[in-house]
Amino acid sequence: MSEHNITLSWTKQTESFAYKDYNRDHQWDFGEGLVVNASSAPQFLGTPEYADPERAFAAALSSCHMLFFIAICSKKRLVVRDYIDHATAILEPDEEGDLIISKVFLRPEVIFAEGVDVSQEEVNKIHHISHDKCFLAKSVKSEVIIEPVWN
Repeated sequence: MSEHNITLSWTKQTESFAYKDYNRDHQWDFGEGLVVNASSAPQFLGTPEYADPERAFAAALSSCHMLFFIAICSKKRLVVRDYIDHATAILEPDEEGDLIISKVFLRPEVIFAEGVDVSQEEVNKIHHISHDKCFLAKSVKSEVIIEPVWN
């Protein structure tokens, strides 16, 4: 078991506290000097240059999947040179009309080191195992869809 702590801090910076007026900007402090500026998504009046919870959710799932994928490849001696994922979280109404992240698409493109010969079938198998092992994917009710990009 392990604990993973952050400190979120927000301070009112506007005179008005009306819905369209108050600031959404805040910070996520992960400790050890790592602080991320965050806000709501732009469509919810947030600052576009800052991380928002929906993109952070997609990033966390993508990162978790990648870390398992690379660990499995390392154990199989399949050297990965680059791993790029263009993940997408879909925010849409559920059956009750409440907005939820219903799906997260992971679109990993894996480039192996020169001389590493691996089939698409093997890569897909490693993605499947990575998804099954990912702590975060196993912890959410959103559908996580892996769409590997193959060169």
